[in-house]
Formats: sequence, structure tokens, C-alpha cells
Amino acid sequence: MLKTQLQKNFDTGNFQIGASGLKQLLWYFTDAFFFRSKMIPFSNMLVFFLRAFGAKIGKDVRIKPGIQIKYPWKLEVGDYSWLADCYIENLDWVKIGNHCCISQQAMLMTGNHNYKKISFDLMTSPIILEDGAWVGARASVCPGVKFYTHSILSMGSVAIGDLAAYSIYQGNPAVKIRDRIFH
Repeated sequence: MLKTQLQKNFDTGNFQIGASGLKQLLWYFTDAFFFRSKMIPFSNMLVFFLRAFGAKIGKDVRIKPGIQIKYPWKLEVGDYSWLADCYIENLDWVKIGNHCCISQQAMLMTGNHNYKKISFDLMTSPIILEDGAWVGARASVCPGVKFYTHSILSMGSVAIGDLAAYSIYQGNPAVKIRDRIFH
């Protein structure tokens, strides 16, 4: 009974995929063959495909094989940034600044569900990484989180709130552990 009620009442609100069915289908096969399969190890080719599907990618950006991006048309990456084999579930916008790093197996999630409602409503909110931000390996970033300039989320940590500029965060939930100081 509850399962049927959930299926019938599931509400995506004003969520829009932002692309035609044909574009989504073409991305599905491009993603499976060129990105997830790791058959194309050349960053410039992966950047080319992302741009072809509407991603805004700056100059000298490095995209590593194995990266998973839900909707490239909802992705912006600034100059000189580096994206490893991470997972970007961008139901909403993901905006990555200049000189940023998204490390191996990091996860950026722009969507979640409202567990307080029987209809399990979809909720989305953008993720923003300002210049010089770094998401460590296997770290997770929740919907609506903003990394202010040069902030770091360390390996395996979970960001549920904004990260202050020039700060290093660690843990689950992530808390500030020290300032980021350049020498």
C-alpha cells in the first residue's frame, strides 16, 4: 500500500532536465562509450564531447577517463581545473571555478528527496566551487553547498554546509580543522 502511494504521489516539483529526449539519448550512449568505458584517455577529446553537449568548459581543463556526469548541459568549469574519475549528479547546476580540483571518486550531488513527505518530493540545489577549491578523494558534497575561494574538503569527508574561504574541512559532517595557508 505504502509503495503504491509513493509511486502515485512522487513529486518532482519544477525539475526540468533541460534537454530534449534525443539529446538525452545521445548523451547516454556518448557517456557509456567514451566516458565510463575509459576507452578515450585523452582529456581534450572528453572536453570536446562535454562542450558538444552544452557544458561550459574553460581553457586547459583536464577531464580524466571514468568521470560520470549526469547532465553536461548543467555544468560549468573554469580555466585550469582538473576533474578526476568523480561522480557529478547535476540535477541542478554545478559551477566549478578556475584552478579547482575534484579528486578520484568524489561525489557532487545536487539533488535529494524530502523524507518528511509521503510523496518523497525531489529537491535540487546548485553546487558552487569558487576559484582554487579542492574536493578530496571519495569526499561527498551535498546539494546547495558552496566552497568559497581556496577551501578544501579532505579525503572521505562530507560537506553538508558551505566551506569558508582558505579553510580545510574534514569529517562527516565536515568541520573546519585549520586554515589553508600558502607558502
